[in-house]
Amino acid sequence: MRRTALTAILTVPVALTALTALTACDDDPAPASSTAQPPAAGGTASPTPAAATTTAAAALKACALLPKKDAEALADSPLNAGIEGPEAAPSCMYTGPVSGPTAQVEIYVGDGAKKYYDIDRTLNHTFTPFTGAGEEAYAEDDAVFFRKATTWVAIRLVRLDDPALHRDPLQNLARQVAGRL
Repeated sequence: MRRTALTAILTVPVALTALTALTACDDDPAPASSTAQPPAAGGTASPTPAAATTTAAAALKACALLPKKDAEALADSPLNAGIEGPEAAPSCMYTGPVSGPTAQVEIYVGDGAKKYYDIDRTLNHTFTPFTGAGEEAYAEDDAVFFRKATTWVAIRLVRLDDPALHRDPLQNLARQVAGRL
C-alpha cells in the first residue's frame, strides 16, 4: 500500500511536467499562410505590410540588439551568454547563474513582442507611456514595450526586488535598443 501511494505521488508530478512540455512545444507548426499580394498587371507580387514587418523582424538578431553587457548592467548581476530564439520569432534570453542572484533579461522582437504587449493589456496591466524609444513606448513593472516604424520590441527583467528600482534603467535601455533598430 505504501509503495503504491509513493508511486502515485511521484508519478503525478512527472506526468504533469511531461504533459506541460509536450503541449508547450509545437514541433509541427501550422504552415504559414501566404501574405503576398497578387501581382499587378505585368508586375511581380509584393508583400503586404505585415509580411514586410515579419521579414524585417526575422532579419534581426535579438542578442545583437541587446548585448550581454547591457543586459548585465540592467540586471545589476552577471548573466550567462544569451540564448537566441528562432529566426521566425526573434528573441534573446540572458539567465543568471545558478549560484544566484535571481536575474534574467529577455528581449522579444516583432510579432511576439506585440503579442506580449497585447496580452498584458488584455490582463489590465498598468502601463505608463514614455518617450525616446520609437513612435510609441510603454512601461509596466519589470517590462517595456515600444514600436519603431512597424517593429515592436519588448524587454523584460526578472529580479526579486522592487520594480521601481528598474523603471528608469529599463526605459533607458529601450531607448538604446531603439537606436540600434
